Amino acid sequence: MIRKILVGLASVWLIAGAALVARVAFVWDQQRKIPHEVLATVPFDNETGNIANALVQGRGFGDVFRKPTGPTAWLAPVYPSLLATIFRATGPFTYASLLAAALLNCVFSAAATVPLYFAGRSVGGTAVAGLAAWLWAISPGGVMLPFEWIWDTSLSVLLATLLLWATIDLGESRSMRRWLAYGALWGVALLTNPALGISLPIFLLWLGLRQGATGRTGMRLPALAAGIAILFCAPWTIRNYKEFHRWIPLRSNFAFELWIGNNDIFDEHAVGGIQRITRFGEIRQYTQLGESEFMDEKKRLAMEFIRTHEALEARLIGRRITATWLGTEQPWRDFCSTDSWLIRAIFIFNGLMTIGMLAGIVFLFARKNPFAIPVACVPILFPLVYYATHTSLRYRHPIDAVLLLLTAIAMVGAMRRRALAPALPAA
Repeated sequence: MIRKILVGLASVWLIAGAALVARVAFVWDQQRKIPHEVLATVPFDNETGNIANALVQGRGFGDVFRKPTGPTAWLAPVYPSLLATIFRATGPFTYASLLAAALLNCVFSAAATVPLYFAGRSVGGTAVAGLAAWLWAISPGGVMLPFEWIWDTSLSVLLATLLLWATIDLGESRSMRRWLAYGALWGVALLTNPALGISLPIFLLWLGLRQGATGRTGMRLPALAAGIAILFCAPWTIRNYKEFHRWIPLRSNFAFELWIGNNDIFDEHAVGGIQRITRFGEIRQYTQLGESEFMDEKKRLAMEFIRTHEALEARLIGRRITATWLGTEQPWRDFCSTDSWLIRAIFIFNGLMTIGMLAGIVFLFARKNPFAIPVACVPILFPLVYYATHTSLRYRHPIDAVLLLLTAIAMVGAMRRRALAPALPAA
């Protein structure tokens, strides 16, 4: 009977259902507490909502600041286009559009349970798969962010876990159809969240080595998948070149993000430097210069700051690394100063998950797990861009399910090792 209960609790469909219920319940609770007229506008007061509105109004993929500033490549096209579809069905900036977008995010987030489970089963067995899936189902970020952030964040979680599972599952396959689908999945991921692409070279190299080790095609099939991904992205890249007359493969805004985290506001000794960054000031400069010149200016300022503040830059990188993994640059101070037990719980959860992630990586390599490289490279590589620019927990969120997989690997490994440890002789 106990065995049947445990097997039932490990059912991926049960866990995915529980994850969806938890996320929808949070949406329901929050929408009861927040005035609906606020929910109709504030969640969309960002680049994604502005571009989606421009698409609905027939102005094309543009107006990143909700002003008639013309075409933009500030964001990759998938999620703004998806949000525009919701706007067409429910109206732009309405309470109904907020509910539709939040519930769709809930579906994306809960659906990540399925590839997470199967990836975990391949890497560590059913116990790891079930534990990782349950951890994701109840994780604070997974429950809250589908409502808190109307962005590609929840869709990116699903894509990141799908890519990991597909990579693990594809290792020794020679099916042309599966490799074509893998390349298409990468194309969709890159057009949704280009930051996911940092793992692409490692995944393809690992797959090529797996193919070569079995005396098969080596890098030919991984190269085919890469070609399909490039073909998926090509129309968007061509569109960007026609609009801006420069090479913008996926997004144009890296220079701005780099400048946000590297400017004179961080230098207390700067004379006449930036006192504060305001949305009004940046919109005005963007409108005056245009997107390309705006980005050129931000790149120049950021690179000049990095070049002339080497010691400060090293400290800023250290602070961003801490914030990426623990949620704030000074986690102990902020943990003690907050009055919210929810925020404290989030601090504790992230601290434990970070420890679990590190332990899971060590465990995989110590046991010479054949999937150690693709699993470990996700948390190692994905945050690098945020170490250089600026960060928050929501930026890291696309890989949180993988972090919980590593945590589950560490927990199950520790429990099994304890169970196998010899009993101490009686005194």
